[in-house]
Amino acid sequence: MTSRVEIMAEIIYLNGRLIPRSKAKLSPFDHGFLYGYGLFETMRAYQGHIFRLDHHLARLRHSAESIGLVNRLTASDLEAACTKTLDANKLKDARLRLTVSAGEGDMTPDPSTCSSPTVLITAGNLVPLPPEKYESGFKAALSSLCRNSQSPLSRLKSTCYIENILARMAARAAGCDEAILLNEQGYLVEGSTTNIFLASNGELITPSLESGVLPGITREAVLEIARAANIKTLERQVELKELIEAEEAFITNSILELMPLTRFEGKPIGTGKPGQPTKELLAAYRKLVNEALQ
Repeated sequence: MTSRVEIMAEIIYLNGRLIPRSKAKLSPFDHGFLYGYGLFETMRAYQGHIFRLDHHLARLRHSAESIGLVNRLTASDLEAACTKTLDANKLKDARLRLTVSAGEGDMTPDPSTCSSPTVLITAGNLVPLPPEKYESGFKAALSSLCRNSQSPLSRLKSTCYIENILARMAARAAGCDEAILLNEQGYLVEGSTTNIFLASNGELITPSLESGVLPGITREAVLEIARAANIKTLERQVELKELIEAEEAFITNSILELMPLTRFEGKPIGTGKPGQPTKELLAAYRKLVNEALQ
């Protein structure tokens, strides 16, 4: 007879199989664990549909190729695996994470000893933040940590995530929701888990990829929406004072969508309330999501 624990167990995908979380085993010599030699994607499902899954998989594959992490699964295999994981957990609105590492190898940092990649997919129920949070917006603090715009890691969603975690921990300790990072040249880059946008003089401004920015999937969608609406968009180096003096700002990722950024370092950005352009872009983004569900 199946136990209650097994009935309620979270189902995960691991190396080609759907199994209960309690049965999952990873090698202690997996190079993702030993050396952070891995990549991941965080995705959001709406009504059983994983939004822009193809974009996430394209970014993952491009990143894998750039660091020599050969993934033997095809994009269609990964797409099916993500969908099966969502279905196996009977989830409609969910947060999914796809993690790919170099897999098991020798104890030395030599990825050529890894025979095959580890592929892990997890899914959990997602309860969005309440509308009130989007009305008040996030508070952010400036991180003491700097992004290295010359490092290939700055453009990868890598499992080497300790810098992001430390920045986020410090921001939370200061009573803020997010940390904002600069690069080694002092230019604005992004949040610990988000991309950042500024609105000033009718223009939508976001740090360029050359600044050391992760090419976010939601960032990409917002730029598409803004250009379709004939909003002037600029991807360039952004000075810190531009954030301080901006009329409004917001941050993006797949889970938050567009979150107004209303306070920075204890001071209001603009009026300290979400502006109309941010609200309109958020509405347009949610319309884009709804259209994808049709």
